[in-house]
Amino acid sequence: MRTNLLAFTEFTNTLLPHETSYLLSIQKFQDEERLTILKQVDYNCKHIGQFTPYTTQINKRKYSHIKTWIKERLAAIDVDLDFAWMNALEQNIMTDTISPEQEKQLLKAIRRYRHPRFFFLKFYQLTRNYHHFLLVRMRYNDEKMVGQFLDKYRQRYEYSSEVSDKIHSATKDIVGQYRKNNHESEQWLQWLSTVFYDESLDGLNRYQALVRLSFIGFNYRRFDFLLEQFDYIDALFSRGISYSKRLLANYYNNRLMLHSKFKELEKAAYYGRLAIRARNHDYLHYVNNLAAILLRQDKPKEALQVIRTASKEAKVTQNLHSKVSYVAFYIECLNKNKQYKNAENYASSFLKAYKKEVLEYRWHLFFSAYLEALLQQGKYRKMLRVVWQNQLIEKDKAYQSGANYLPTISWYKAVAAYKEGILKARDVEAVLLEYSAQVKKGAERPAFQALRLQLEKHIPDLLARLPS
Repeated sequence: MRTNLLAFTEFTNTLLPHETSYLLSIQKFQDEERLTILKQVDYNCKHIGQFTPYTTQINKRKYSHIKTWIKERLAAIDVDLDFAWMNALEQNIMTDTISPEQEKQLLKAIRRYRHPRFFFLKFYQLTRNYHHFLLVRMRYNDEKMVGQFLDKYRQRYEYSSEVSDKIHSATKDIVGQYRKNNHESEQWLQWLSTVFYDESLDGLNRYQALVRLSFIGFNYRRFDFLLEQFDYIDALFSRGISYSKRLLANYYNNRLMLHSKFKELEKAAYYGRLAIRARNHDYLHYVNNLAAILLRQDKPKEALQVIRTASKEAKVTQNLHSKVSYVAFYIECLNKNKQYKNAENYASSFLKAYKKEVLEYRWHLFFSAYLEALLQQGKYRKMLRVVWQNQLIEKDKAYQSGANYLPTISWYKAVAAYKEGILKARDVEAVLLEYSAQVKKGAERPAFQALRLQLEKHIPDLLARLPS
């Protein structure tokens, strides 16, 4: 019994709140005990950190039944499973290996089609390929029905294709601004909002529009409009619309980022913990974001524990942005747990192997953490060597125009030079004052205050003269 409930508990720990909300909305259990189990699953899913053990007073076969029922109901609405099914069918059609049973399933899906399907474009293309398959085999009855479907939805297909192409064009501007601040993207805001709210459009285009809208929000540090859009899709997920575990994890991660901008760190961490329940292609990215939030909450032990769960993904990922981010956050987690020597060794080894990548991706984050590890050990000479070898002051000056800029590297370098007798006190004060005068009460002030706190034990007298 204990083993079976342990297996059931492990299974339910992978479920997400929107999944259990949907399951409760569709259940028609006559058995009160089964309903009790499902309600307990829903409660545990939504109250992370307040887990209530499942009772052993209920027959274990009912737990097994609920587990099977949950899997079947979620699989039935999973758009990613639907996409995989279409891909397999398309391969068999194109290689003339489709089975009679597969044909029955496809013909049934075409006859019962209700627009819009999440992957409508894929379904239309699949149906068109199947139509070719039927035509050359002179299967007139099936061909006629499939042809009618293609005629009925041709304009919808062409419109969805145009929208998809336009989203791709918009993405170039939006991501270009996010990465290098060399584009404008606000001109896409209204059109993407229209796409997102268009219920006649396929779910993929609508969700892609939401992701791009999120980027625009972060580009311009405007987030109010996103709250309404996130609440809208939140309701869709709870109804089982546009559902897959992958999409939910992505949605939770986006909510983490949104709440972090409003300084709602508890909410951000809540959604971050949900995002990493599903181990998918973006797991490393989600772990990085959650670790960053936990560090801001001053929860270094949990942050270190979380980031270590993604060590395998960090080793094999081809996403260099996420890889360098992971290493930077891992170093910072070690720092916050006072494991400075380990942080130094890890940073030094990674820099030797991936110097080019570090300087291209998240270099400021990486070197801020690396230099902090050296600073806390009083290795001022090595700090100066790292700054000089990687031309960090030159890069830092070019970086100052960023909205979230902090003078971490220039301050670290000034403190190290002062400790090594290279700079005089007044020279260090000038460096410190240059940025202190700019900071009043902006969004970066808490991080700025944390930076000052780091330096207090090294230059307390100089910092005492600065405006607070």
